[in-house]
Amino acid sequence: FKPQELSNISWAFSAAGVSHAELFEKIAYHIAGLDCLDSFKPQELANTVHAFCNAVRPHPALFDKIGHYIAGLCSFNLFQPQNLSNIAWAFAT
Repeated sequence: FKPQELSNISWAFSAAGVSHAELFEKIAYHIAGLDCLDSFKPQELANTVHAFCNAVRPHPALFDKIGHYIAGLCSFNLFQPQNLSNIAWAFAT
């Protein structure tokens, strides 16, 4: 799956109020197991973590991977303020 597809799938299930444990677990392990998250757009990262929070499916390995990726960036210029605030909200939830 491409990053946008993973983000859209998790967001769609979350928006529909369906917290499918096995699906969210597989998406999380897939993303957390990637070598690099450069292929994800900031919006896709924000939508993914937001979906996991809305579905009440926190996944520490996924959030750790995304957090380390964002913290390691040289600049936040690619991120819209809304992306960063959505990610921060998801991490705080």
